[in-house]
Amino acid sequence: MSFRGKRKDGTDHASDETDGHAPANKSSKISAADDSDDSDDIVVCEISKNRRVSVRNWNGRTWVDIREFYVRDGKQLPGKKGIALSLDQWNILRDHAEEIDKALAENS
Repeated sequence: MSFRGKRKDGTDHASDETDGHAPANKSSKISAADDSDDSDDIVVCEISKNRRVSVRNWNGRTWVDIREFYVRDGKQLPGKKGIALSLDQWNILRDHAEEIDKALAENS
């Protein structure tokens, strides 16, 4: 017999996880996006209709953010698809731009 999902002693331990405490409330991603302070964002360029490159300060650090955006209630909001490069990562990428261009030329 398979006891998938249950312990062998047969007791239900699901109530042990909460210890009488209610689960913590999770903040809404939408409200976090609406409350964000975009004053530190500098949009460098728009790659396409919904993609842009920006330089931003977040958690006391500077990031190069390449991200897709979506529209909700008339506001453009950042999506999950994208990458935020630290300054060290950005410098490495920038230093290898010629090699990337050569590889692109070879593959086209």
